[in-house]
Amino acid sequence: MKQPFKSLKELVEAARQLGKQRIAVAVGQDPDVIESLKLAGDMGLAEGIFVGDEAKVRTMADKVGLKVPASNLIHETDQAACAQKAIALVRDRKADLLMKGKVSTATLIKAVLDKETGLRTGRHLCQVVVFEVPGFQRLMIMSDAAINIAPTLAQKAEIARNCVEVAHAIGIAEPKLVPLCALEFVNPDMPATVDAAALTMMNRRGQVPGCVIEGPLALDVPLSQFAADRKGIQSPIVGDTDIFLHPDIEAANIFYRAVVYFAKGESGGIIVGARVPIILLSRAETPQTKIHSIAIAALVSKAASRE
Repeated sequence: MKQPFKSLKELVEAARQLGKQRIAVAVGQDPDVIESLKLAGDMGLAEGIFVGDEAKVRTMADKVGLKVPASNLIHETDQAACAQKAIALVRDRKADLLMKGKVSTATLIKAVLDKETGLRTGRHLCQVVVFEVPGFQRLMIMSDAAINIAPTLAQKAEIARNCVEVAHAIGIAEPKLVPLCALEFVNPDMPATVDAAALTMMNRRGQVPGCVIEGPLALDVPLSQFAADRKGIQSPIVGDTDIFLHPDIEAANIFYRAVVYFAKGESGGIIVGARVPIILLSRAETPQTKIHSIAIAALVSKAASRE
């Protein structure tokens, strides 16, 4: 059985062994994306195929010393057309992955979901983040801080399945998932607790397979045996949680920023549920976060191809 990766560094090295990923970039004139793909190219991890304003892409690439062959640059100035052409590269197997450049998230996702020319699979799209925090000797997963604002129970089940797919791709055979809430009891006035209890039952009846779900739980219980003991909770998930599923986008976004800025954690994130993983990140993310994200996307894509 494949052992789970213990760090993002290990994860990136494993992805590098897969060979260079061809990444179609929608609206390629994004200096941060170009810098990250220069780093990825130097590592043997990925190469970019840029769809965007040719002059701007070349100017930005020259600044960081990235040589872009003519075959890897498609001139287009309209955002929506850029997204469509980048997606067409993936559909035609001329690119392995899709990456957001200087295009709005709404424009890119709309193109991805187009019934005729997009990358729809019938699955629900969500963001999945893999992160590591000093003091924890393992990688953990969270969702969703980018796409789903207030997911329904059915959507949370789909998000859970997407998180489990990523967990399996990084070597976690039976991930332990917690639907986070403010407390450990079902309270009809707090819908997140009702959904968490339903997800737990769905898991036990095989509707969300490949993992162990325990909820509702507040954040202290998954992280602290002391807290679990004081609250009288016995579960294999205590102190060993792999996936943190958030009740809404605000909770997830706050959790993610706390991981990065308070806990000094590192991360990488992708959009799961389309035909290929999508690398879609905030402008505030570092080039290293983008490298992590490319690596995660490569591993998830490879795992999917084996199924």
